[in-house]
Amino acid sequence: MAPTNREILAASAGWVAVTLNVVPGLGAGYLYQRRWKAYWITSALATTWFVLGAVLGQGAEGAEEMQNQLVGLCGLVALASGTAVEAGLAIKKSREKG
Repeated sequence: MAPTNREILAASAGWVAVTLNVVPGLGAGYLYQRRWKAYWITSALATTWFVLGAVLGQGAEGAEEMQNQLVGLCGLVALASGTAVEAGLAIKKSREKG
């Protein structure tokens, strides 16, 4: 009998999921947890962030370009941090139901 999604999530190592969401970012920890919906949502958010930065950053020069890059980096770090926290809380919640 195949394990349920909750059982897979509860059996996964929390530190691995959190680390994978922070270090490479973009929801890699969700792949480890086999949480496809969360992964695709994170991928869509990151892609939207990249596209928005490219569109709004057209024609920027010098200091303005550096500021745009810093804002873009901060947004991706915030996304990675948020997904890492969420991945850890999801594991904790699935183990408590357990």
